[in-house]
Amino acid sequence: PHALPPTRNPHPVTRTPQPPQGKRERRRAAAMARCSNGLLGLLNAGVLVLALVVLGGGIWLSHRAATTDCERFLERPVIALGALLLALSLAGLAGSLCRASCLLWLYLVALFLLIALLLVFTVFAFVVTNRGAGSVVSGRGYREYRLGEYSTWLQRRVESAGNWAKIRSCLRDGGVCQRFGARGESLQQFVTNNLSPIQSGCCKPPTGCNFTYQSETVWAKPTGFNSTNDPDCNTWSNDPRALCYDCQSCKAGVLANVKNDWKKIATVNIIFLIFLIIVYSVGCCAFRNNRRDNSYPAWK
Repeated sequence: PHALPPTRNPHPVTRTPQPPQGKRERRRAAAMARCSNGLLGLLNAGVLVLALVVLGGGIWLSHRAATTDCERFLERPVIALGALLLALSLAGLAGSLCRASCLLWLYLVALFLLIALLLVFTVFAFVVTNRGAGSVVSGRGYREYRLGEYSTWLQRRVESAGNWAKIRSCLRDGGVCQRFGARGESLQQFVTNNLSPIQSGCCKPPTGCNFTYQSETVWAKPTGFNSTNDPDCNTWSNDPRALCYDCQSCKAGVLANVKNDWKKIATVNIIFLIFLIIVYSVGCCAFRNNRRDNSYPAWK
């Protein structure tokens, strides 16, 4: 017997071509990637401008004709901060414009470390500057400062011989006491002044010494004077290069300035931290959207 031919389906199934899988989702992912990358690029352009300003300020400080110890101390952290912000902003711009997930990942890791570092410094600044406000002097318009009023960590910074030598040179080069001593005021005018912490601590002897006023930076010390209550009274000198630069009150005045400056810096850091957290959040969105966009197969 002969084999029967195979039967054919009288109603063949027609397979129509289907659109690429996830076409709508692919378009949505691409749009989100473009939006987040564009916003990240815009934010990093702002960081780039800020970095150039900071870096330019540091370079200007380093190339000044008459550079003092103060300026030499300031220029290095300013240049380092500017260079760090410049590198971060360029990495963020390149990662967002080129949609390079690997570069964006490195950028986000570095940005996270910077945020953590700034957060630790801000908290630390508020903690170490929590103490010390100066003491009101009866019948005087100014305050006087004592080193023991400040945190132990700050005291150690100024009690270090090497650190204080640089600070003392900085104070002399800055001419704070020279300008202060050129006013030519009477005693009645002098005692009503609201002196700065450095003027109060470094440019005059403590009020408790009871020296005779001659000018803002010249005080008559009794012959054979020796104080057992306040060693700053013995340290005081009418020499314009010495004055009370080695007094404990001068170190306390410097710390009072440091305290005020650090509180201002910590406040600015909070604002900068909020901005960096926004940039970091946008960067995370861009990184996630880029990976999602790259996970779809190419289609036309």
